[in-house]
Amino acid sequence: MSPKTKKIFLYLSIFVPFAAYCAYYYGMVLKDAPYKFAEFKSIQFQYGTGDSLVNKYDSRTGEYQYLNKHDSLVKMHVFLNKNELLYLHHKASDLGFWDFPSNETSNDTSSHGGIKPPRYLIVFNYLHKSKKVIFDANFSGPEKLVDANQRVIKEIQSVLNEAEAREKK
Repeated sequence: MSPKTKKIFLYLSIFVPFAAYCAYYYGMVLKDAPYKFAEFKSIQFQYGTGDSLVNKYDSRTGEYQYLNKHDSLVKMHVFLNKNELLYLHHKASDLGFWDFPSNETSNDTSSHGGIKPPRYLIVFNYLHKSKKVIFDANFSGPEKLVDANQRVIKEIQSVLNEAEAREKK
């Protein structure tokens, strides 16, 4: 066999089947993605100390309420645009939110001096299913999981703050 024929045989026997397998595998993975933005309905975000989740946001209704620095309850309507919702969806996906356990709570109050730590409730609603995560700030799970939860919360709060500033203008 000539060197040129050997190279052609090598490409046909190794690289072409590998490329075909990759295309098939990743096509199936993307097709069966658990949460698709095309099916996205709304996001709900609540937080507060202990069981009183006073601070709330629901993207479906736009209702947003929170306690400000003076402990007065502020109520307003803040609607997130499609790009902000898409950003949150992708950020949750990048951080592995779909694989988080649904209950990440802790009854240990010793790290906060006997005071209940902040609790967060995050719900992404889709056409056929929802993903709900309850997270306590003192959750003692794997460090990567705790960090990912905190980053999801930080991103949601950041987007809400930007949307609130836009609504006030």
